[in-house]
Amino acid sequence: MDILLDDLQDAGVIELLQAHLADMYATSPRESVHALDIDELSHPSITFWCAKNQGEVLGCVAIKELNNTHGEIKSMRTAAAARNQGVATALVLHLLNEAKRRGYQQLSLETGTMDFFAPARRLYQRHGFEYCGFICRLSG
Repeated sequence: MDILLDDLQDAGVIELLQAHLADMYATSPRESVHALDIDELSHPSITFWCAKNQGEVLGCVAIKELNNTHGEIKSMRTAAAARNQGVATALVLHLLNEAKRRGYQQLSLETGTMDFFAPARRLYQRHGFEYCGFICRLSG
């Protein structure tokens, strides 16, 4: 599996992000959906990566720079066919390394409290994030 910078043009990436947004709106109240669409993910403050294996899109993740010491994880998603294969862990580890490389003191994310989001919360907690309301964060 390769995790590479992505320009949000690949049809597989677009399909994965559309599925992500559809799930967010299907499982969360509209005002609680903080997922970004492709245009929002194209903002200069956001860096987007895609995990692929032999051209197949396995997952994606982005980091939004909030300031010089604080980043926010956005659009973390694993393709349905690639779940429980270590893709999400690889993406989180990639982000943690990138946050350290950038000198971030804090890395945050927003996730839901419903059962649908339990696997995501467990993943983040395994990697040192603490639950605090709707935001998990890791301090440096």
